[in-house]
Amino acid sequence: MATWTWRTVTSTRREWEVPAAEPWGAFLGDIRGALLAASIAYREAHGLPEDAPLTDDALRFKVTDDAILISFTTETPAP
Repeated sequence: MATWTWRTVTSTRREWEVPAAEPWGAFLGDIRGALLAASIAYREAHGLPEDAPLTDDALRFKVTDDAILISFTTETPAP
């Protein structure tokens, strides 16, 4: 008798890219706008009310050579 199972999970990462070219980097307004859009999308993806606070690990920030990426990942099990 098998004591294991398997599943397929599809991951989707949504990203917002804010230009941050040298020598000055990103503009605060652009970062705020992208953060707001990502926060709204995160709440919608997780069925949270629009005024629900986000946990500290809800969104990820990554700095690349010429941009700041804001992202989150959702997973969907296969039917």
